[in-house]
Amino acid sequence: MTIEQQWLEFDYNPYILFSSEGKVKSLNSEAQFLLNSNNSKELFDLATTYANVTFGFKTTFIDLEFGRYKFFGLTVGYENETEIGIKLYQAPSFKLTEKKPIGELTNIYALIDLCISANSINSPTTFAKDYDPTIPEIIIDSNGFIKILNKIYSCFADNDVTYTKIYYRVGEHIKFDEKKYSIFSIEVSAKNIDQQKKTELQAMVKNSAIFVEISKKITINLPMITS
Repeated sequence: MTIEQQWLEFDYNPYILFSSEGKVKSLNSEAQFLLNSNNSKELFDLATTYANVTFGFKTTFIDLEFGRYKFFGLTVGYENETEIGIKLYQAPSFKLTEKKPIGELTNIYALIDLCISANSINSPTTFAKDYDPTIPEIIIDSNGFIKILNKIYSCFADNDVTYTKIYYRVGEHIKFDEKKYSIFSIEVSAKNIDQQKKTELQAMVKNSAIFVEISKKITINLPMITS
């Protein structure tokens, strides 16, 4: 593999080369992660939609979301009618901060179950869970985390089912004191969201050390700091 090929292979931004029929001919590592949870046809359709009218390359700035991935733009290029390539540019998925989180070593599953238990009292909502069981105990401000998660659950209080998913963010990390830490996420979602509670949550997390992504789903991103 040449140095140019290695740059493409390990690029943080996903790249896919399609045949004219929409078959994936080649892709880099990040694109493999993207396609693990997304349909290749959607990305092929995106490429053909934003391709230049004639042969060549065209860059478009557009906000896109595919599962946990968010993009702010894409480049589509083709030099013949047999293949077309697309590269998507990832938006930052978590807040970069120089301040390392402080707190105590805590079982994150226990904190989440505690919040679910509290929010399920006198509530008709069913709390569905999808947990990655491999997340270790981490250092976290437990009180601050519980306040934020309780507020998140209040945003979805009027739904029949609220989903909580814990997953490891493959290939993503954050650095404190020149040391890298992996990232994992706690994603809460439901059919409807209370806009007033959502506004209150946005105000709550504005100056918090815990980073929360707020859209149709609400996601807490946390570093795996174990010592």
